[in-house]
Amino acid sequence: MCGIAGIFGSDWSQTQLSAMVMSQQHRGPDCDGMYVDPTNIAGLGHNRLKIIDLSEAGRQPMSDRSGRYHITFNGEIYNYLELRQELQSVHEFRTRTDTEVLLAAYEKWGAACLDRMIGMFAFAIWDEREKSLFAARDRFGVKPFYYYETPDGTLLIASEIKALHIAGVPRRADESTWAGYLTTGLSDHPQRTFWKGIRALPAGHLLRWEVGQLRISRWYDLADRVGQELDPRPVEIVEEEYLALLKESVKLRFRADVAVGINLSGGLDSSTLLGLVHAAQGADSNVKAFTFCTGDPSYDELPWVSQMLDQTNHELIVCRLDALEVPALAESVQSFQDEPFGGVPTLAYARLFEHARREGVTVLLDGNGMDEQWAGYDYYANAKGNGASVVQGTKESPTRPDCLVPEFRALAGGTTQPRPFTDQLRNLQYRDALYTKLPRALRFNDRVSMRSSTELREPFLDHRLFELAFRQPADRKISNGTSKRLLRKMTGPLLPAGVVNSPKRALQTPQREWLRGPLREWASEQIEDALVVRGNWLNRDAVRSACQKYFDGHGDNSFFIWQWISTGLLKNHASLNSRGVTRAVAGIHG
Repeated sequence: MCGIAGIFGSDWSQTQLSAMVMSQQHRGPDCDGMYVDPTNIAGLGHNRLKIIDLSEAGRQPMSDRSGRYHITFNGEIYNYLELRQELQSVHEFRTRTDTEVLLAAYEKWGAACLDRMIGMFAFAIWDEREKSLFAARDRFGVKPFYYYETPDGTLLIASEIKALHIAGVPRRADESTWAGYLTTGLSDHPQRTFWKGIRALPAGHLLRWEVGQLRISRWYDLADRVGQELDPRPVEIVEEEYLALLKESVKLRFRADVAVGINLSGGLDSSTLLGLVHAAQGADSNVKAFTFCTGDPSYDELPWVSQMLDQTNHELIVCRLDALEVPALAESVQSFQDEPFGGVPTLAYARLFEHARREGVTVLLDGNGMDEQWAGYDYYANAKGNGASVVQGTKESPTRPDCLVPEFRALAGGTTQPRPFTDQLRNLQYRDALYTKLPRALRFNDRVSMRSSTELREPFLDHRLFELAFRQPADRKISNGTSKRLLRKMTGPLLPAGVVNSPKRALQTPQREWLRGPLREWASEQIEDALVVRGNWLNRDAVRSACQKYFDGHGDNSFFIWQWISTGLLKNHASLNSRGVTRAVAGIHG
């Protein structure tokens, strides 16, 4: 996992590109590099975190033997060894990297190489002969890819928004995105960001650029791959196929030349992951498990974690977050997120990656994606209409649109997403996988892992698993009020009974109690800052009244409080990251 950057067009300087690379140093602290086209029409930058082939041969940007193609790549191609074997008759490999395999695959198959890849990726390949750019993002958008096009057609790309800002892209709020977030809670869109003019390349899309022309197109869609027909095969055949894919997916994601660990909660998904690792590697497995806690037994999952570890005997590192650590940690995490993030649970996760890095673990696996595959969220059981709120964990409305200035609130767009399936259950799963739950988690998790220069891998986001699970009838997902029914049956032999049969629990921390208690003064200060900076968005009297009711103990919901805290936190992070990279250029306007 690394950082990528690039500028394409006639009006830019190498100083800008160098500043972009520097601003993403946390994504790849091991080395960095730049390539500039001889005509100065293009430049690529890269920050490297060494994972596969730790030698200098893996440095990027990487060029092919002919010098025609040049690549900057973030992510992992997990089946690179199989692809390498397929390509070795036509390509003489100089490194052991998956980067060179990706470049060779593009040389042979062009854009069609994407369909052959199992992995997470965001990359850009410059064709020096044709003066054209080809870029792509993985199927679920695990790896980030942002871009900005100037009025004169110059294109800038980067792994993080801050890199675009530091190159001179104006930092102006996209009020429509902000209004939608503060009104409905929706924080992530396939293409829009919180900053005007800065776009995300949507998951499963590719980008082509040549002078005067930018084209975006889809290369993968889960709905198209799955189709409308449900899987008619006997359940025993499905179980065998799915379990085989599960084991292969986990095995592939252990391909690394550095230490690999596991993020472990007490839930079914991450416990399944550890159970699969233990089954594959046996009692001698030295994989370390990491879990976070807050010291509050109402939220901490250590009892379930202990059940799992009693069965596997893996070493456990407990990463504790205390309330008084939140203010400084929130400032730091915000500087790496660039956009609003998910509150105290994200901070607790950030603490976990800090511990992993100190333990010498560079790669971590987690269990993200099973809820979307197997209908694990509570509201799936009664799939009607367009489904529940995009925010879980509260009985009341998570947001406070009545606390917004009416003119600003009116800028919020709708939250309707595509409904490609004939059954509503799969439409909700599709929504959560590509538009709400999963994109939100992936963005937060990428930034907090990269903040500590660690790579996060998601074995359950293997597209083959998703496609197979999405084809299953509803009664294999939910039966008699039990979610993930078939998953529980398949993974039962790997897990303690107390974990297999445990109910779905959202990843929680005592955020509500902390913001009312030891963090009340800090929260109030951040919200007052938000009122100063965004007084044209927020109704001061209404916000203060809602805060007072919350602080006095009314309601079970702290989501809207964290939204306003986030608005205040972002005031301090113009074009700087926490390493103090100053704005190096006046540069690009528009």
